[in-house]
Formats: sequence, C-alpha cells, structure tokens
Amino acid sequence: MIHKRIRTFNTKDTYPEQKLDNDLCQAVVARGTMVFVRGQIGQNLDTSESVAIGDAAGQTEQAMANIKMLLEEAGSKLEDICKITIYLVDPRYRESVYRTVGKWLKGVFPVSTGIVVSALARPEWLVEIDATAVIPDGE
Repeated sequence: MIHKRIRTFNTKDTYPEQKLDNDLCQAVVARGTMVFVRGQIGQNLDTSESVAIGDAAGQTEQAMANIKMLLEEAGSKLEDICKITIYLVDPRYRESVYRTVGKWLKGVFPVSTGIVVSALARPEWLVEIDATAVIPDGE
C-alpha cells in the first residue's frame, strides 16, 4: 500500500445495531507527507465509549484529544494542521465548540469550515471534527 492506514476497523464492530460492513480507519498518511484524520467525536478511541453526553464542549475536548493522538501516531502534530471541518447538530453549540477548538489550535491558523447538520451517526454525538495536516520535512 502506498498510504499508511492508522487504527483500521470495520463498521460491523463499531455500529453493531446497523447492518454495515465498511473497512475504514481513523487516519491516512498519504505518501508520507499528508495526514487525513477521520471525523472525531466525543468518543474514547481505545474503549469506543461515548463521553460528555449532552456537553458539546466536553465532546469537543475529546475530539481534539483524539485528533492530537492520531496526528502523533502518524508523525505529525496539531501545529501541522492545515484544515479542519467542524460539524454541529445545533448552531447554539458554536460558541462553546469554537472556543474549545481555539484553545487546542492557538497560534496554528488553519483554514476552517463549519457546518450545521441535522444529525451525526449516533444521537448522543453533538459535534464532529475532521482535520488535514502535513508531516514536516525530515520527520
């Protein structure tokens, strides 16, 4: 494979209540220079446990911690993020979510897109964040 796939999984295990069978991963390192991080939500990646139920800022903290961990596993870091996309199920969460993201990405200045959606994959999830980053030369 040309690309490195980090934390592969199948949706049969992730969403047992749905009849899915998709092979996915949490992040892809493309040709060793770019990292595409799957949308992260308020879920512990090691246990698959949803956290901060009903708390958009708390779910954002978990999502950003997941992004940081996945970037580090890929050989990158938060400072190397070029683009983020933030999905919210309610525009009233925008301020608390963006404040939390801003804390994690202070001084990074990525481009950002915010989208309000009717729902995410599970009803308890209020926010989802995906990221694209680079792996710096020589690393």
